[in-house]
Amino acid sequence: MLKILIPTFCLIPMTWLIPAKQLWPAILGQSMLIAVTSLTWLNNNSETAWTTLNTYIATDPFSTPLLVLSCWLLPLMILASQNHLSSEPLNRQRMYLTLLASLQISLILAFGATELIMFYIMFETTLIPTLIIITRWGNQMERLNAGAYFLFYTLVGSLPLLVALLMLQNNTGTLSLLIIHYTDPLSMTTSGSKIWWAACMVAFLVKMPLYGMHLWLPKAHVEAPVAGSMVLAAVLLKLGGYGMARLMVTLDPLSKEMIFPFLLLALWGLIMAGSVCLRQTDLKSLIAYSSVSHMGLVAGGIMIQTPWGFTGALVLMIAHGLASSALFCLANTNYERTNNRTMILARGLQVILPLMATWWFTASLANLALPPLPNLMGELMIIVSLFNWSAWTLILTGAGTLITAAYSLYMFLMTQRGPTPKHMIALPPSYTREHLLLVFHLVPLLLIILKPTIIWGWFA
Repeated sequence: MLKILIPTFCLIPMTWLIPAKQLWPAILGQSMLIAVTSLTWLNNNSETAWTTLNTYIATDPFSTPLLVLSCWLLPLMILASQNHLSSEPLNRQRMYLTLLASLQISLILAFGATELIMFYIMFETTLIPTLIIITRWGNQMERLNAGAYFLFYTLVGSLPLLVALLMLQNNTGTLSLLIIHYTDPLSMTTSGSKIWWAACMVAFLVKMPLYGMHLWLPKAHVEAPVAGSMVLAAVLLKLGGYGMARLMVTLDPLSKEMIFPFLLLALWGLIMAGSVCLRQTDLKSLIAYSSVSHMGLVAGGIMIQTPWGFTGALVLMIAHGLASSALFCLANTNYERTNNRTMILARGLQVILPLMATWWFTASLANLALPPLPNLMGELMIIVSLFNWSAWTLILTGAGTLITAAYSLYMFLMTQRGPTPKHMIALPPSYTREHLLLVFHLVPLLLIILKPTIIWGWFA
């Protein structure tokens, strides 16, 4: 674990000490080296599931894919941000890279934490760099408003979780993930226990976000710069799912009764967020609402607590992280050329940028879960496990799948097909940097098809 953490910590002094000319290539090279080294975590031969174990941090088959995804995303964020930061003063560029590195450190410590309090602290620490990135480097005037929404939704949701965790420490005597499963089951029979259960879950449901608690997400996505949108979609939403999966097991006796309203809201959100996508005019807003829809399915898979549900949720989180981040990169390449995110004003780009249209097509198909991509594998596992739990869920999940296909195709056709508007004449061509960025997103997604067991978790 330290062979990843120490080089990541070293990125921060390196950012400030390196000469201006070598700043971007050097930071990109080191972060890429860290990302490639993190792939060694996937080789897990342990019989107890826990590996690289020390006093505070460890990896296991559930956290490893998310850790690798976090490390893989840093060089991609640096690649994506290079163009729109090139005109900024050098100190601001250094500050931006420092924030991205500190965000990666807190994510590694959050996913690797073996103590729930340490997980909580790191869960909250990710707020600070993300908030600064949104409010300082956002594109529009609304960015301060979006930052306020992001901060208050997340804080109000997660403060009850701190109290709930301290009460859990009092009752069980430990918050270590390694031994909390072996403590005596909690006797959750009082009405106070129900409030406690809700306090533990709401923080993660806001972060995911569950439909109804999702208003911060489209705002934060739309106002954030490209790196902010990428890390929000690919990793920060997954912190909610990861936390839920970890805590669900300890709150077990009560979960069977308490999940009904939340599960219904998650599946209803699958349809509602998908329907909202069909009415969007803003490209980034459409991709943001599609994340709400997918995360509803993940929440459903985790809440019913079956091995297939957990595995499907993990597979869908990883696949959605790569596909959604790729879509935000593509939206950014369009925005950098047309200075416009309104789909009706920036369409017919296939004629002008034909290779970009191929990436759009692949990312859109990944978003709508085309076989044999891992997105379909995750969705199918969750839908089957939900159907096994209650046959009625098939109506909601089936309708959600159809709507997902509809808005993904709508997004592709609106951006790539149709007549090119007259005002889009002298657009710059696509650069090698942008194609490399999309290769690093979509090739891992295609390679997972060959060996999906690496992201199945222990539940397989």
